[in-house]
Amino acid sequence: MTVNLASMSQGPTRWIILDRDGVINIDSPDHILSPDAWKPIPGSLGAIAELTQRGYGIIVITNQSAIGRGLMTGHDLAAIHERMHEWIERAGGRLEAVYHCPHAPWENCACRKPNTALFHQFSKQFAVPLARLPAVGDARRDLEAAIAVGAQPVLVLTGQGRRTKMDLERHPLSHPVEIHADLAAFVRVLLGNAMRTGPLPES
Repeated sequence: MTVNLASMSQGPTRWIILDRDGVINIDSPDHILSPDAWKPIPGSLGAIAELTQRGYGIIVITNQSAIGRGLMTGHDLAAIHERMHEWIERAGGRLEAVYHCPHAPWENCACRKPNTALFHQFSKQFAVPLARLPAVGDARRDLEAAIAVGAQPVLVLTGQGRRTKMDLERHPLSHPVEIHADLAAFVRVLLGNAMRTGPLPES
């Protein structure tokens, strides 16, 4: 399921995939169930604005099992995402689309990460190859999904990230994982590397 915000006729030439909870906003063990509960991680909105202004298209792919668990409705989620878009746009950023899985873990769907249906839906809709695309998350399932589609897995230490890092030290994945303190730290490195390897597209 997706919310498109930008015309695809003149889309970005560089792309990045972000998880939501624990990457953009502060996570909660009780789920984010209302717009008032959605609070950005310090630095995340500025990082998204930097990416937007440098010509990156930003996609969010997120598991939202609170819908399947009966804790909120699709309308509730839409209101939360409206707040997220508003705050990001106020900071100078933009999301090209948000894809969410509404299913509970026991529903065995194809879209709940680490499954990859939403990645392929994005790739098909925007005609963007997934190979080596940065995919940022805080949970092992985010990284596993990235690896499964050939994207570059990036772990941030916000949200569940520190626990995930400890898990990776005990049980490594099959592909190297970049690790950064938070989304803002990753974006600083990403943009710095891009500047060294060539000019960035006009925003």
